[in-house]
Amino acid sequence: RWQKIFMFPLWSKMAVFWNKIFLTIIVLLIVLFLDAIREVRKYSAVHVNERAVNVNTNAFDHIQMKLFRSQRNLYISGFSLFLWLVLRRTVTLLTQLAKGMASHAALEVQVNDATEAAKKYMAENERLQEALSEKGSKKRDSVQLTDEKLKKEVEHLKAELQKTSNALHKANNEVTAVKKQSEGLKREYDHLMKEYERLQGSLNEAEDKKDL
Repeated sequence: RWQKIFMFPLWSKMAVFWNKIFLTIIVLLIVLFLDAIREVRKYSAVHVNERAVNVNTNAFDHIQMKLFRSQRNLYISGFSLFLWLVLRRTVTLLTQLAKGMASHAALEVQVNDATEAAKKYMAENERLQEALSEKGSKKRDSVQLTDEKLKKEVEHLKAELQKTSNALHKANNEVTAVKKQSEGLKREYDHLMKEYERLQGSLNEAEDKKDL
């Protein structure tokens, strides 16, 4: 399914600019996150000073509202930065998984072809052995040479089949590992989204109480 999705022409066009877009958004989120930290420190200090000197209620509420907004921006920018990194990692894992599945399918086709070729040569070898038993001694030497050649080819094909089988087993292990890593990342992403929704709900409740 992911392989079909990644075959869309839109992805091939975006892949050229993907790294530039990713770095641009990362830089933007980092700047917003640092600015939010600066605003929180700024209004925290002002909040403490204004509370200490006991200024009027309107000014104190205004500073407290600014502090709440800066804290909200800090949470939003921080979670956005982290989730953007998680998204990049998720896309990378899905791409690796799609490539592994494609190589797995290609290796299966190669194994099937090698198996069919080995069966064909073995059947031909058996036919030649039967012909050898029926023919006379004059042609026996030439048939033996052909039989040895076929045996060598069969052994070569068996070696190639074993090599391809090992490669297929390795590809299966890699696909399994990538699937497990992708599932773990998905669970972590779902947990982070639930945590983000919880924090967002608490921030909204706090803002509603402040408005009241």
